[in-house]
Amino acid sequence: MSGASMVVQTLNKEGQCRRCNKGMMMTDDITGERFCNSCGFVIVERIDDSGPERHLFSKDERDDKTRTGAPTSLAMHDMGLATIIGHTNRDATGKPLSSSMKMSMNRLRTWDSRSQAHVQADKNFRHAFTQLDKLRDKLALSDAVVEKTAYIYRKALAKGLVRGRSIEGLLAAAVYAACRDVETPRTLNDVSEAINVKRKDVSRNYRLLVHELELKMPVVDPISCMSKIASKVGLNEKTKRRALTILEEASAMQITAGKDPMGLAAAALYISCIKCKENVSQKEIALAAGVTEVTIRNRYKGLRESLKL
Repeated sequence: MSGASMVVQTLNKEGQCRRCNKGMMMTDDITGERFCNSCGFVIVERIDDSGPERHLFSKDERDDKTRTGAPTSLAMHDMGLATIIGHTNRDATGKPLSSSMKMSMNRLRTWDSRSQAHVQADKNFRHAFTQLDKLRDKLALSDAVVEKTAYIYRKALAKGLVRGRSIEGLLAAAVYAACRDVETPRTLNDVSEAINVKRKDVSRNYRLLVHELELKMPVVDPISCMSKIASKVGLNEKTKRRALTILEEASAMQITAGKDPMGLAAAALYISCIKCKENVSQKEIALAAGVTEVTIRNRYKGLRESLKL
């Protein structure tokens, strides 16, 4: 008989103990027993705590103190659906296991771990998503980018694109594609340096993913790149607003099509620095944007002539 049905049968309509019809039901938080405060009749010997988790280790856990497990995620090789044998070496009552049982449990843990990656695809996912966790920290990627990266990589593996290519190279291309799709300003240089793969290899794998998986990549907005460059150089808010106005006017006149968004953003910031009389050189902006000074001069000349600045 379940604990809920037992409570219903041993209580009267007023919520009092049916045995003595006097006392009210109380719960002992330490032992988990539910009993009558008058006659001491125990209804339930143990009640599962359905309240929030009390062991808190981070700010996120304080904000969300639920008792549910980790959510499923595409960025885990088993999507978070596999079971794990714990390392407590205690039984359900809290008593320590015997030495023979400990040995048996250790063997079970070993085989449980091996069974989760017995297919080559699982081993591939384990290695790739370990690298993805490192990239998440290095590039400060959001959960949306990480999930999109895992989705693209899974599709690439299912189509056989990983065979004959490095896992890191294809994963870097998937990260760059996810950043483009979610409109997160990360360049090919940022991704290649973070994962230590040549830029040429990342761009080749990116073109392969776009072609084979038929991905529709949105055009990178220079405005999103502008904030990144301005933060690196340390420009004030007035200069950033002036550069934003320049980019909006250029976009309205459709002179940004086919041009590198980083170069356009860098040129707009350089023009804004001149207009606002902020002493910043082309070299500083070029280093922050990851482009050459020649690119900034060419884009600067085009913007100045088109917008008549």
